[in-house]
Amino acid sequence: MEGDSLSPRELRRYKKQIMIPEIGIEGQQKLKNAAVLVVGAGGLGCPVLQYLVSSGVGKVAIVEFDLVDETNLQRQVLYGSNDVGKLKSIIAKNRLEHLNPLIEVVIINLRLDSTNSLRILKDYDIIVDATDNLETRYLINDSCVILGKPMVHGAIYKFEGQVSVFNYRGGPTYRCYNPQAVSGQHRNPQAADVGVTGVLPGITGTFMANEVIKIIAGLEGILSGKMLVFNILNISFRLVSIKNIPGNHNITEPGAY
Repeated sequence: MEGDSLSPRELRRYKKQIMIPEIGIEGQQKLKNAAVLVVGAGGLGCPVLQYLVSSGVGKVAIVEFDLVDETNLQRQVLYGSNDVGKLKSIIAKNRLEHLNPLIEVVIINLRLDSTNSLRILKDYDIIVDATDNLETRYLINDSCVILGKPMVHGAIYKFEGQVSVFNYRGGPTYRCYNPQAVSGQHRNPQAADVGVTGVLPGITGTFMANEVIKIIAGLEGILSGKMLVFNILNISFRLVSIKNIPGNHNITEPGAY
């Protein structure tokens, strides 16, 4: 796909996006030639996937092994009641190809672990962490550090969302933001344990997709070295600085650092 010019159909489809001077034809071509891997097709992954596909990212891969559960439907907007019990990866691929048949959707229907992460991530330009557990986040981070890939990260908790970009051009890694304690206990609790409002993953995932598009198009203002923290209950936004710790870039084996 790389090197192909935009077709008349693509020019029509992405016209409003191309009209933005910061994107234009060149930026849209970059989107077409990009390959992005999204780990997780749940509450965060669904909006990320929808907006990457609709914006014209040429190749989007989904790493997801789970089945659709009825409790997912409140926030995982790619799925409907008739999808309960079916593989998320297959349902998501069908919906996304219906949304935009001009792009390629790849499904990787397995659990990411230390034995396969480097092989799976190596062929993609940007990795999106749309997971809901910390162990996988560390694994993604470590793999991105080893491979030299930027990691777009999002997390949610009750009414609060967080978005950042790690390992971007030598910037801070996820371990710089959230060091792994020896005891195995981590700073931020998981949304699955406390619940989450349905719209929060949609808002957070949209911010995440925006960071991916900015990176691909070469735009300014990437959330590297900064964590965007927002609360949709009191409508507050703040940026938290993240210190870059050089030792966190010396990872040689994913998940074992």
